Amino acid sequence: MRVDPGTPRDQARFGLLTLRRGRWNDRQVLSEEWIHKALTPTPAQPTYGFMNYFLNTDRKYLADAPAAAYVHLGAGTNAIYVDPVNDLVVVVRWIEGKALNEFVKRVLAAVQGP
Repeated sequence: MRVDPGTPRDQARFGLLTLRRGRWNDRQVLSEEWIHKALTPTPAQPTYGFMNYFLNTDRKYLADAPAAAYVHLGAGTNAIYVDPVNDLVVVVRWIEGKALNEFVKRVLAAVQGP
């Protein structure tokens, strides 16, 4: 069985929904409470929240990203990087897991400039 992860645009829209704390335009689609719980580190693994929320607790997951950033990660390392500090959502598909931090580092350098 194959699960379609959607298009990169679909993934970016999902990232935007979580960046906006469950709001889509003027409508609360996911409750603020659910988002808060999803972004709470689990006792067993501090870099893991609900479902596919990979948290950057103490910058352990992505050393070059803000601690508030998180990643929705799917099969094949399809990643949705969500960064509330920089108001940023970035989709990258089929990237090696080890390369994700370097990718984010370069994106942040491009956004923040010299």
